Amino acid sequence: MAITTFSGPVSSQNGFIGGTASDPISVTTAQNISSSYVTSSATTGDTRLNYSRLDITSTGSGETLRAFTRVSGASAATGGTVNGAHISLSVNSGGTISGAANALRATLGVASGVTPGGTLSAIQVDSDIASGVSVPGTTAFLRFTNSNSTTLANLMNVPAAMVGVNTQGAATNSLKIVDSAGTAYYIMLTTVNS
Repeated sequence: MAITTFSGPVSSQNGFIGGTASDPISVTTAQNISSSYVTSSATTGDTRLNYSRLDITSTGSGETLRAFTRVSGASAATGGTVNGAHISLSVNSGGTISGAANALRATLGVASGVTPGGTLSAIQVDSDIASGVSVPGTTAFLRFTNSNSTTLANLMNVPAAMVGVNTQGAATNSLKIVDSAGTAYYIMLTTVNS
């Protein structure tokens, strides 16, 4: 297998870098492999740095975007993090928001009159851990962190219609959560909403 190795900056033409599974690009200096820097002064409409569209017209499946990071080096993320994807929205000095601002927006859409079937979800969170793995006690499906000095006090913002008043139901089950130190806590659940 021939591997093209770069020890200095890697440049791309028209924002595209080659590389295949059998002939990957190999870098030895931390850098952005493919970069696009754009400023927009548009006063109306949406500016999209990257727009990709996939139409499934038969029985196949797939994704518009598949991001896959593999770790095969010991002690990866020393002093940092490893992510399959990292999506950020930053409001900087002089910037204000008059509408909505989301670091990540996941939308599930179904057209009028369509009965889609299947199991639908705006977000599906998966685990893919093989047998025989010792999973740390702090491992969870979702992790919430505050990365700067100002912290968020609310875990979620949900539609008011989702909040029910329960005056009679006793807790019959619980949902386990764990804090950053690995201490377990339980959210009480009941099957009665009265």
